[in-house]
Amino acid sequence: MAGATVASPLCTWLVAACMSVACDEERPLGRRSSFPGWRRRVPLSGGEGRGLPRRLISALRGSGIQGLMSSFLALEPCAEFYSSRNGLAFVGKNGFSPFGQWNAESTRRQRRAAHSSPSSVAGKKVMSIAMQPETEGAQKKRMQTKQRRVAVTGMGVVTPLSHDPDIFYEKLLEGVSGISEIETFDCSSYPTRIAGEIKSFSSDGWVAPKFSKRIDKFMLYMLTAGKKALENGGVTEDVMSQLDKARCGVLIGSAMGGMTIFNDAVEALRISYKKMNPFCVPFAATNMGSAMLAMDLGWMGPNYSISTACATSNFCILNAAHHILRGETDVMLCGGSDAAIIPIGLGGFVACRALSQRNADPTKASRPWDVGRDGFVMGEGAGVLLLEELEHAKQRGAEIYAEFLGGSFTCDAYHMTEPHPEGTGIILCIEKALAESGVAREDVNYVNAHATSTPSGDLKEYQALIHCFGQNPELKLNSTKSMIGHLLGAAGAVEAIAAVQAIRTGWVHPNINLDNPEENVDVNKLVGSKKERLDVKVALSNSFGFGGHNSSILFAPYQ
Repeated sequence: MAGATVASPLCTWLVAACMSVACDEERPLGRRSSFPGWRRRVPLSGGEGRGLPRRLISALRGSGIQGLMSSFLALEPCAEFYSSRNGLAFVGKNGFSPFGQWNAESTRRQRRAAHSSPSSVAGKKVMSIAMQPETEGAQKKRMQTKQRRVAVTGMGVVTPLSHDPDIFYEKLLEGVSGISEIETFDCSSYPTRIAGEIKSFSSDGWVAPKFSKRIDKFMLYMLTAGKKALENGGVTEDVMSQLDKARCGVLIGSAMGGMTIFNDAVEALRISYKKMNPFCVPFAATNMGSAMLAMDLGWMGPNYSISTACATSNFCILNAAHHILRGETDVMLCGGSDAAIIPIGLGGFVACRALSQRNADPTKASRPWDVGRDGFVMGEGAGVLLLEELEHAKQRGAEIYAEFLGGSFTCDAYHMTEPHPEGTGIILCIEKALAESGVAREDVNYVNAHATSTPSGDLKEYQALIHCFGQNPELKLNSTKSMIGHLLGAAGAVEAIAAVQAIRTGWVHPNINLDNPEENVDVNKLVGSKKERLDVKVALSNSFGFGGHNSSILFAPYQ
């Protein structure tokens, strides 16, 4: 009985709507319906349901109970329904409805009053709004959001070279390598014993000590880099207190997630589930870093993570910018973090035969576009950008490092780990990024390439870049991975920061270990063994991941 009581109001309106349609069909064509818009009908697929009004169709196909409720608000039973004893039985003895006390006569009086008032024009538009897929207001809103611009106002890094974005870039310009022998565990039995490992790291002042002992390193790096980005962007406590927290979001991803936490849980399970860390599930999830940072900051806007292998943080940056461009947020922290230099992480990539085995000379191991390359070098760390709507940034007096112009992503749809042999996915991604951002290809004169130091990947990307930008005599390409290795899900964000720093400083960092370039590579397009001066017009940052994920994003000096 209780269930019937709850359901009856909804049934009342559903039956009323259907009966009114039936009544409308029985009326002579010359008789005017009390709701003219109902006479316009569209068939469902397959020719079924021709008698249903379009508004009801859209609601049933749409957002469940909310769609139904909103549709019923617009539907009014016909006069025959009010006179029907059966119809009134659905309403109830006391005239109960889900929207308050029901009185048919007063409702008709209200409708007549509405038609006779100046606001009746708006009332007549109800069905036209329902019938049209887009309204004038929606179009106007989109036109306004297109005018929004996205500024980079803060940067935070945790890398094998430095945990400060300026020192990090200074070392890149100097050609310093952060690749060395692995020290955190015994890997003497592995064919690869080198990585871009973080040797010294402290989260003091950034993460509570008790909390920092429990979470995975990927979360620790992410939280620290995120807060460093805020500090770097001049977001003080006073600025934070003035932010609209509902319009601030966090979108930081991870390719591998909490591998250490999960590995430890598996080892504990060998003894008993009682030995497992009760936080092992949430602390292993890739989304939890973004969630914890948002909780710490009190930011209630968009909060999630994207995991697209080594293209993760590039995807996150692009999606975060879209939230701002669409007018949904004013401030976004975005990027990626990974900490997979543990036995299972190293072992997994060794099993893939993807890693360099140049153990005798670690600093020479990562060598994009060099004929002697034999695989990538694992790295770890995090990169976070503070993106901000331009006017919002200007109003608070923020320093604008660069402007985010746009980007795009595609899928090779070819192979799990190998790029498409013709580079079609990469070319399509770059061309879509240019089209979305409205950038002419001749304006792109710097590319921070994905180039990982793998035999096929480096060449396919190079060929795609030459296809798109080869006619530009100013074009310069480099790979940050030659010095810090491949930071997996964090790579795209750290490299985007390097691109922004190139815009800020007017210097592009060298490609180290490029001793013997591939025969088909034009060395004039590559930055040499020393930093080079370059007035960056537009910088492109590429990221590609296992699964054929491609992403390209564009930055330019703020003007």
